Amino acid sequence: MAHSILLPPEWYPQSVIQLTWPHPESDWCYMLEEVTACYMNVAAEILKRQKLIIVCHNAAVVKHVLKEYESFFSNLTLVELPTNDTWARDHGGISVFHNGKKCIYDFTFNGWGLKFASNFDNQITRGLFSKHIFNDDVELDNRKDFVLEGGALESDGKGTLLTTTECLLSPNRNSYLSKDGIEDYLKETFGFDRILWLDHGYLAGDDTDSHIDTLARYCDEHTIAYIKCDDKNDEHYGALAKMEEQLKTFSDYKGKPYNLIALPMAKAVYDEDNERLPATYANFLIMNNVVLMPFYNDAETDEEARAQLQMAFPEKDIVGIDCSPLIRQHGSLHCITMQYPENFID
Repeated sequence: MAHSILLPPEWYPQSVIQLTWPHPESDWCYMLEEVTACYMNVAAEILKRQKLIIVCHNAAVVKHVLKEYESFFSNLTLVELPTNDTWARDHGGISVFHNGKKCIYDFTFNGWGLKFASNFDNQITRGLFSKHIFNDDVELDNRKDFVLEGGALESDGKGTLLTTTECLLSPNRNSYLSKDGIEDYLKETFGFDRILWLDHGYLAGDDTDSHIDTLARYCDEHTIAYIKCDDKNDEHYGALAKMEEQLKTFSDYKGKPYNLIALPMAKAVYDEDNERLPATYANFLIMNNVVLMPFYNDAETDEEARAQLQMAFPEKDIVGIDCSPLIRQHGSLHCITMQYPENFID
């Protein structure tokens, strides 16, 4: 199927992954050492395999933290820019092919519906362009009239968007548009033929208003991995059961039912105030040759999740990384990364 605009799926060949590094003025200040160690582990797994851009306050500090991986520094680009926080999936640029031309959409990032400060993060993509990080034939397309985060989008690369009503219809994002208006905007902007709206499913402790990347993910154009809760006493049981039933009603771009792969619900994790944290195995990152998967320091469930995801990616290694520190600020592995397609950045 030919589209004049294409949002490539995550498994499309990639040129680089972006991270935005924690710093003392970010929300990580109270646990900076612990979260920096997690970022180092994520960065190391990327650097061994692909090019990595790190947006940071202080390049020398990051280079020192990563010094044991110096042999991979040919894959590393450090870019100093002011940042509020570290969630690259949501403040990062969205890569599209527009009539065959390479383009980065720069939407407004407003801290997930005005929940958190975002004045610097909302300028990061423009900052990368001002420093000529992207190739000369990549255009910056200012879309600041629309609030949108990368974690809200799952593309099959065949004209279908999978997303959630809870997020895209939240009142502090694009309340001037109706659901039909938002659907029309997304179809026109991305060339989608259809939008599959998930109306159910949530995670306790999630600040994003149910980003799709915490709940259900395309693994290929025919396969969706999703979170399933088997414990009827868990607060998520009802909503996730309804989500599963709705996923079973969806068909792929060829009109056939999706191959659905259930990922286990992570064991409950609580913060120091006894608030449940949004641990989810759906927050994995598809790379060129591997899939990075969040683990939560629970060997049995971590391995069950890995085995399930391996069925979706039989040709790729599934690499688990302990992301217990990340959920303390209500995100996980996919939330801190953003991929750019091949030939967007050399």
